[in-house]
Amino acid sequence: MLSSRGLRPRKRLGQHFLIDGNLMRGLVESADLKRDDVVVEVGGGTGGLTDLLALRVDQLVCVEVDRDLRELLAERFAGVAGVEVVGIDVLESKHRLAAVVAECLQHAERDGLTVKLVANLPYQIATPLVMNLLVDYPVVRRLCFTVQSEVGDRFVAEPGCKAFGPLTILSGALSRVTTVARLGPQSFWPRPTVDSVMLRMDVDPAARASVPDVPTFARFVRGVFNHRRKTLRSAMSYVLDAAVVEHLGERFDLTRRPEQVPVSQWVSIAKTVLDKPFSEPCP
Repeated sequence: MLSSRGLRPRKRLGQHFLIDGNLMRGLVESADLKRDDVVVEVGGGTGGLTDLLALRVDQLVCVEVDRDLRELLAERFAGVAGVEVVGIDVLESKHRLAAVVAECLQHAERDGLTVKLVANLPYQIATPLVMNLLVDYPVVRRLCFTVQSEVGDRFVAEPGCKAFGPLTILSGALSRVTTVARLGPQSFWPRPTVDSVMLRMDVDPAARASVPDVPTFARFVRGVFNHRRKTLRSAMSYVLDAAVVEHLGERFDLTRRPEQVPVSQWVSIAKTVLDKPFSEPCP
């Protein structure tokens, strides 16, 4: 399909097309789609996964930043009811979705619909995209995606290991993460130099409701982890007033480093401090 158009995968866009049909079907099955779900696919590529998704739902938004692939997709799905091909970068910035995608999610929320992400994500955008959706858009109730193994490990890391960080805390506090499959380089074309993993994240409304002010919680955690080599007491002093840090010291062990604190305790800390003033804006 690409050769007929004189096209090749673009390394700078992280294009590694999933070519294993069984794995594509497994990704779709993991999403447990209902006909009235709104599905967002990011990185539509040549449309192999898009084909499978279009059979399952009445509304599919396929986002593709590559102009040539966008034209290919637009031609391939012209006249297919419910499929909208959007040619933009899904991220306006690291912490903000493109306006057209954000508006789609907001419309779905107003209409009482459930949104699910199902995608073979380009490597460069996987982490910021998933975090934006998880933190700012509770209408997105399930995220099923492929990502390189090193990043996937950060979603399910245990406290005390190098991979444990803001990604672990936010995904663990707001959702349940399960591994659907492990994917070797042979599952993609062109072959990447790393293994990949297919994950399913189920947003937990009750868990989300227990976290006070999720966006502020996310900024707080990121701010502390900007100083992850310091103790909690020292790292928190960069983002909280001194009196608040002292108050925390009466309830929590602040001699540990940030990556040594389990997810549940991060939530407890948030409940204690997020109504207190920050000493400076968190990143």
